[in-house]
Amino acid sequence: MATDTTTIPKDTDDDWSSRERTPGTPPRVIVVGAGVAGLSTGCYARMSGARTRIFEKHVLPGGCCTAWSRDGYLFDYCIEWLIGTAPGNDAHRVWRELGALDGKTVTNFELFNKVEDENGRSVTFYNDPDRLEAHLLALSPADAPLIRSFTRDLRRFIDIELYPFLTAPALRTVRERAATLRTVLPAFRLFWRTAATPMHVFADRFQDPLLRRAFRNIFFQDPEGFPLLPYLFNMAAAHHLNAGFPQGGSLGLSRSIENRYLGLGGEVTYRARTEKILVENDRAIGIELRNGRRYFAEHIVSACDGRTTVHHLLDGRYTSPRIDKLYHDLIERPGTLFPAVVSAFVGLRGDFDPGEAHSTTHLLTDEDGRRLPGALQNSLVVQARSRYSDGFAPPGRSVLHCTYFSDYTYWKELRTRSRREYRGRKHEVADFVRTFLEHRHPGINDRIDLVDIASPATTHRYTGNHNGSILAWKAFSDADDVAARLVGKDRMRLPGLSGFSMAGQWVGMGGLIRAASTGRFAVQYLCRELGLEFRAWESGGAEPWHPGMLGELPQLDRWSAREDTGS
Repeated sequence: MATDTTTIPKDTDDDWSSRERTPGTPPRVIVVGAGVAGLSTGCYARMSGARTRIFEKHVLPGGCCTAWSRDGYLFDYCIEWLIGTAPGNDAHRVWRELGALDGKTVTNFELFNKVEDENGRSVTFYNDPDRLEAHLLALSPADAPLIRSFTRDLRRFIDIELYPFLTAPALRTVRERAATLRTVLPAFRLFWRTAATPMHVFADRFQDPLLRRAFRNIFFQDPEGFPLLPYLFNMAAAHHLNAGFPQGGSLGLSRSIENRYLGLGGEVTYRARTEKILVENDRAIGIELRNGRRYFAEHIVSACDGRTTVHHLLDGRYTSPRIDKLYHDLIERPGTLFPAVVSAFVGLRGDFDPGEAHSTTHLLTDEDGRRLPGALQNSLVVQARSRYSDGFAPPGRSVLHCTYFSDYTYWKELRTRSRREYRGRKHEVADFVRTFLEHRHPGINDRIDLVDIASPATTHRYTGNHNGSILAWKAFSDADDVAARLVGKDRMRLPGLSGFSMAGQWVGMGGLIRAASTGRFAVQYLCRELGLEFRAWESGGAEPWHPGMLGELPQLDRWSAREDTGS
């Protein structure tokens, strides 16, 4: 594996405006979008010897993996847990290659989530199966067979580590496929059974009404339609300390990958919205920005919203039954996209001590659920974000992150119809959160400095993600197999169009490690086309992380600073 960065040519010339590359120089690759997938694509393309340039419409890297500041507080928007934080697995290797964990500590928690009902009765989902089993049996001895079934499966998942994030499916060698089979075959029945059992079916078998509701909310809220498998997989990863929270949080992760990319000689242009992918003779040759400027390259990778790519940047000219099914049929089908969220960040004077639980899902009454604008479920998640990482609040203060699944259309129509009404609904969210927290923690309202609201319309405005979804396609939905074939069979390309690839969660499903791996896959495929050897090595960065590495954080909306985040 290569380790000598001096062998990579630096981008010293500015011939991106020329259709023909300068003789003797490496091939050029343009990436649309500086989210985790776009930055990953840029890093691996640079390591493999290509010249690269990333164009991003926002002023920050990361896409949804971001944060913003207000009055000294840092509001971390994305990461709740990150697969790959422990050494010794392929997911961790990807993050090390991208420099994402350079110099950082990782916070691990003993529990995944706590769920509390309207009467204060609660269940805690510990990552340790023995502790979880004892806790659940104490809560409901009558459910012992079902409880032991779940914890028995969790123990088996703890013994399995499968992270297929290094090699694109179509390029895996016989040895790599054999290694996967050696892991999968002994546990095939376990995988098949837990993948075929919907969580809501499993949960409804509990006699205890709290357990029936709580199991659905292990992932903070009920994603609806998930089987048992992802719950067991992620809790097992957390047990191995492989689903922790990296120091610096979401924007810290993005900044670290950005620094890795820049250190490899890459270039990022911000405030640069791509309006069109230029095509000549069914080959992508460049991009056109909103300001009319054009840039050319030998390969274009779109790492932004998938529907925007197919139907706007390319005018819907390159489709197939598979593409049409994803971006015409399934994208509008209820339950196929991961829901959007409303985020309420609370800046608090003093500490917030929720006990052992860093994250609690509060189950709401129907009446309270109706009071939350656009809510899809009767629940509110409260996370003590200052326990996740340092630097999220000024000294002597702390930050809470309160979220709930919400309807994008509700907020989009509201914002389009009346900005005043839109802001009014955000004030209602802030008032609900204040009242709710005061009821649970008397006296806390007097210590609240501010409440900052981001709606699904905010997510759409700053990332372009269709319907404000932060995770794109919902895993285990009808889109899962279709997207898998787009990555494996179609090699992340569109039919009839050469010199072009797609990367990111709109082709590789949601989750940060999946987004990062699609950048690796895209470069592996394009190296075949460009005649390059795919190369990758771990970053050597070791400077201890500190909050100053986040850089200057501009207002989320420079035209109207309070429009989308103020309360």
